[in-house]
Order: sequence, then C-alpha cells, then structure tokens
Amino acid sequence: MYLPLVDVTPVCRGDLRYPTALAAIDDPPETLWIRGRADALQTPCVAIVGSRVASPYALEVARQLGADLARRGITVTSGMARGVDSAAHRGALDGGGATIAVFGCGVDVIYPREHAGLAEQICEKGALVSELPPGTLPLKYHFPNRNRIISGLSLAVVIVEAADKSGSLITANCALRQGRDVLAVPGNILGGRNCGAHRLLRDGAKLVESANDIIEELNFGIGQKESKGLKPASQDPVLRCMTEGEPYDLDELADRCGLDRARLFPRLLELELAGALRRVTGGRFVRFGLPRRSSGRSEPGSKGRPC
Repeated sequence: MYLPLVDVTPVCRGDLRYPTALAAIDDPPETLWIRGRADALQTPCVAIVGSRVASPYALEVARQLGADLARRGITVTSGMARGVDSAAHRGALDGGGATIAVFGCGVDVIYPREHAGLAEQICEKGALVSELPPGTLPLKYHFPNRNRIISGLSLAVVIVEAADKSGSLITANCALRQGRDVLAVPGNILGGRNCGAHRLLRDGAKLVESANDIIEELNFGIGQKESKGLKPASQDPVLRCMTEGEPYDLDELADRCGLDRARLFPRLLELELAGALRRVTGGRFVRFGLPRRSSGRSEPGSKGRPC
C-alpha cells in the first residue's frame, strides 16, 4: 500500500533538522526521508523493539513501556513491524506522546499493509523515517541496515522478547557499537521465545521491569529545562572547550573535548535542554549563554577557552 508523496521531506546531513543523535554514529545516512513532524527527531528518544510473533505478555509490556515513556516526554522509536514494535508505537500514542517509525522501505510504502492506520496516526504526532527514497520496496536486506538508524536515533534500546536469532538482537548490537545503552525485559524461560533477551541480561544489559528502570539508566532529567547534573561552564568539559558565539561541529567538539561522538551527543542534548547551547545551520553547536543553577541564579560568566 502506498501513501501520497505529499509532506515527504528529504533532510540531508548538515541540515539543522538532521537529528544530532544520528549524526554521531559512524555510518549515518546521507539523507533521511521524513513524513510527519521532523522536529520529533530532535527530542530524546528510546527504542523499543522485539519479536514480531510476540506473546500477549510482550505486547502488553511494550504497550505499557511506550505509554509510560511518552508521558515523561520521551519519544519512542521502533520499526512498525508486527508484534512488539507496533505495540510500542501504539502505547506511545495512547500516552499522548510522539513516536518515530523507521522503515526498511520508502516512507510512502506501508509495510506491513495492515498498519496503514497506525502510520497515519504516527505522522500526526511523530514521524515516519527512512534512508531509502520514496517508492523503494521492502526488500529483506534493507531491514538490517535500517536497524542502525533505530538505535542511532535513540539514547537507549530496550529489547522486549527476542529469540536467540531475532532481528532485534541486530538492533542491540548496533546500539552497543554506537555506545548506546542496551536494556532488556525478562520473560518466560520456557520455549526459547525470550532466550536472546536473557542472553543480553547475562552479558550485562540493564533489566527493565518498568519505565522507571529506563529513566534511571538514562540518568538525566528528560523534559526538564534545567539539568540537576549540569556543572558551571568553567567545570563542564564540553562548555569549557567552546568559545561563546563560535559554531562547532560534532567532530571538532569531540577532538577538543577528548570524547568520542557516541559519548558526546547525549551530553550535547543535555546541555541543549538546559539552555546552555543551541544547534545552528549545518548541524553545528553554539554556546550562547551560561546555564543557570537550580536556584535560578546565573553562574559568573567568562569567555570559554580551548582545552
């Protein structure tokens, strides 16, 4: 099933609308095709993925996690597949929040076809996204590539029910390579339906029983204008490397601060939410003012100096 091409927007790397998180991975797409709200890609995101042939337990967990994260101002990212993915999208919509569906085909090609109504709902509050141009069919080899985008857009990836050779584990591996957090929901030990997720837990993935576990792992105040963990500019390694009013791209900041891009981008997002810097044209960042203390008093100002 095809959607009309109206409102499909190509966003290239370097464009202000290109998501910072995705730009930080080693192999970001040169172009994203977006249908819906492009600004949804600039919000803090968590991916929820799992089995296409999911148990009722997994469907309910995915829906509940999606709804609870949405209520806390976090955008839910997934692949709109049958099972856990679609349950997570629907949960986010039920929670009144935004959700992003990353396609393994053109954003005008609905796959699976029965999710046409869901796709329309996602466009209203979130976005359909693909690196593939409109009209591209959902071929099998497209889907492993799109998984790196699901994880690349996200601060963390939550696995809800995955067998040992599940495609969700590809997303988990992408997340680990990108420096993202990987979390997993425990499930039934019988039948092997969730042995892939259990293996992740044995290997050190954070165990998730509720959205609180995810928030705790992210470890900063989503949706708050000011961050409790924000240091004065003279102490923050990122702000200290930035001269006020000068634009810097991700690679330049990573070199100056000594942080790799995967570790740097969550900090940039936190600083942006706190009002300490902003993104400008070309996907660059400018320090334009000093963050305030939680008491509302400003820190003494001084020009930033290179590390």
